[in-house]
Amino acid sequence: MIVEGYFRVAQTTLPLDIDGTPRSLSAYAYRRDQPGDELIALVHRAPDCQGTSPLVRLHSACATGDALGSLRCDCGHQLNAALSIIAASDYGILIYLSTQEGRGIGLSNKIRAYALQDGGLDTVDANVELGLAVDARDYAGAAAVLHDLGAPRVRLLTNNPEKVRALHRFGITVEERIRLSGGETPYNQHYLATKRSRMNHWLR
Repeated sequence: MIVEGYFRVAQTTLPLDIDGTPRSLSAYAYRRDQPGDELIALVHRAPDCQGTSPLVRLHSACATGDALGSLRCDCGHQLNAALSIIAASDYGILIYLSTQEGRGIGLSNKIRAYALQDGGLDTVDANVELGLAVDARDYAGAAAVLHDLGAPRVRLLTNNPEKVRALHRFGITVEERIRLSGGETPYNQHYLATKRSRMNHWLR
């Protein structure tokens, strides 16, 4: 099943600082007809990687973790680790899902959920208390990008089983699931425990 509705609108080269070394990746911008529904794919591809299934990371935007370095989650660590792995591979793709802040509930609602977590609720119960979905993310756009880039078979960098199931639903074959380890801090232990016990993430 090929997902329609997402369009490639631009392509450029993006130099990044990865582990202290400048690395240039190809950047592809996509959008949907719905305003604000945009994402970016960063691609590293060696000339001799024909027939290779890419390493793929679907990374949900996290302003607090990715940009501000928050220790309440492991998002920033996962983003940096995925970029390092992809840049060292023969063929890798990182899709940055810019509309999926806070597992799809948005930045302000994420901060509201944090406040409830300060009072003792876990990430699941905090969202429920706010009348929000536990996980509102949609991976149709990511699947559409992979189809557009000619990558119907992938090796997925994730701890989240739902990402594997979602890609299968949209016609992407996950040949291998690779765990992203690390990122634990004294501030995110409860967060990670909830991921493991209530959302079935592969953290061990």
